[in-house]
Amino acid sequence: MGCRRYLFHMASLLGGSGWDGRLGRPQTDLSGRLDPLTLATFQWRVASKLYDSPAVLDALARALRLSPAERHHLHLIARGQVPLAPHVPAPVSDSLLILLDGMPLLPAYVIDFRLDILARNSAAAALFGEGFGAGELANAAHLLFLAPRMRRMQRDWARVAREMVGNLRANLARHHDDVRLRTLIAELGERSSEFAAWWQDHTVQQRAHGAKRIVHPAVGELTVCYDALATQEGSDQCLIVVTPADSAAEQSLRTLVAGRANQLAGPGVHAIAG
Repeated sequence: MGCRRYLFHMASLLGGSGWDGRLGRPQTDLSGRLDPLTLATFQWRVASKLYDSPAVLDALARALRLSPAERHHLHLIARGQVPLAPHVPAPVSDSLLILLDGMPLLPAYVIDFRLDILARNSAAAALFGEGFGAGELANAAHLLFLAPRMRRMQRDWARVAREMVGNLRANLARHHDDVRLRTLIAELGERSSEFAAWWQDHTVQQRAHGAKRIVHPAVGELTVCYDALATQEGSDQCLIVVTPADSAAEQSLRTLVAGRANQLAGPGVHAIAG
């Protein structure tokens, strides 16, 4: 039997009947005897944990060079679930950059599943700082946990930070084999005791809307809302838009944007080179 046929054969056994529980135990007949084939399959399942490991299935699919249809079929017969859609890296589109530039009074930026900041507009730089989205300030999680200035700005830091931990865990479930994401999580766990403790909570959270209080040295405290909007299908990019929660916050944002405009000239969008 060829490698592919054998893989699909065993996956169908793992995903089929003959089991009690998640990994289950091999079933017996009426006389209490173990069925040899069921027992052998049970042992293989325990050894490889193929049944509940999308990562193992994807590794097998890559090793055997399965087509997308074959990979889809393998996940269905082994786990009873369709596989996660593969990540499609893509640059920030020109139209999205134009959209960012068309919101001069609303801080906005684009992030990916690693929370890397791919682009931001002038209003975002006015609110979060000129270096926002560049160098060591190019990742939202890195900024929130490891940049003292950003931490001081967040009046509701603990709540916002815990939400970000939940977002990272959800993203890791979709991109479990992404080395850069795992490296980021490892670094945060080593350098931030709060991150390490909250990561152990195993909280998975994806919040697309909320409110928070920001303290800016130039205008004081302002309350803003934020919305996370998905962009290109399959790219896992997200447009984050910050809006004022009240008239006082609106005036504060206008003051910050106007102050930055008086200092700088040129286009308002800053695209971050990958």
